[in-house]
Amino acid sequence: MGFSAKTAYGLVALIDLAEAYASGTLVQTGEISRRHGIPERYLEQMLTSLRKAGLLNSIRGPRGGFQLTKDPAHITVAEVMAYLDGASGSEHQGDRNNSAFMVLTALDQKVEQAKASVLSATTLAQLLREREALRQPIPMFYI
Repeated sequence: MGFSAKTAYGLVALIDLAEAYASGTLVQTGEISRRHGIPERYLEQMLTSLRKAGLLNSIRGPRGGFQLTKDPAHITVAEVMAYLDGASGSEHQGDRNNSAFMVLTALDQKVEQAKASVLSATTLAQLLREREALRQPIPMFYI
């Protein structure tokens, strides 16, 4: 029940773009691809989808690249997931009117509501801050 590969790669790329947002720097797909080991052609497809959705601007050419169209504090993980994964429907087998299935369906709805709440409240800016906190060196204490 984690992120799809598409969403995970997209969010990793967007965290890099969030870091460059304040300076207005363009970030090239090759840079992101090398830094994170994401296949460049796949990354280009995802970023193009996000550009068409209005989250990114792109500039062509040797000095071109991508940049966020709005402040990372105003882009939620839920929004990114909606653009990259779309609505995912699943086909169910069995008698859905059976009480055991009804209990599982109710549980699944609670999980999805909680997940949607967390993802809607989490922004790219928050993910960037958490990434930077993880990059901080851990102090070593010697006795």
